[in-house]
Amino acid sequence: MKLFFISDIHGSAYYLAKAIERFQEEKADYIIILGDHLYHGARNPLPAEYNPKKVIEILNSFADRIIAVRGNCDCEVDEMLLNFPIMATYSTILYDNRRLFLTHGHIYNEKNVPKLKDGDVFIFGHTHIPQLEKKENLYIINPGSITLPKDNNPHTYGILENSIFRVKDLEGNIYKEINF
Repeated sequence: MKLFFISDIHGSAYYLAKAIERFQEEKADYIIILGDHLYHGARNPLPAEYNPKKVIEILNSFADRIIAVRGNCDCEVDEMLLNFPIMATYSTILYDNRRLFLTHGHIYNEKNVPKLKDGDVFIFGHTHIPQLEKKENLYIINPGSITLPKDNNPHTYGILENSIFRVKDLEGNIYKEINF
């Protein structure tokens, strides 16, 4: 199974369209969205082609292949317009005999990691900064942001296949990777 991870779309139809192109080229099975789907957020600038209605249209066309969690900029009204649930604080996926704990990062984060088994994977967004590391027998992963990267990082997404998590830029180039 090949999983495609994005976070922090923040209403940008431009960057979502680029990410969807990569999803299709990667031939991934599912899109995992780690929150902040439609709204740009009061602290953020308006992103390129800020168009939540277009983002809704694009995401709804892939609704049967999306697993999503709530970001700090997401609300119940957003879920009413999307054809898939987004209001869960976290989700889990069993992958290759380990748990992938998926969350946005504003509630559960590196300072508040839920109880996980050695070898499990904690995957979050929110910081807009790619991160791949092993810490105290857990894997800590952040695919970065497709729309508003921080700290001079490129616009990125994540791919998980064969127990290798790769963060790639929106041109498909490997930026970072970790094997578990």
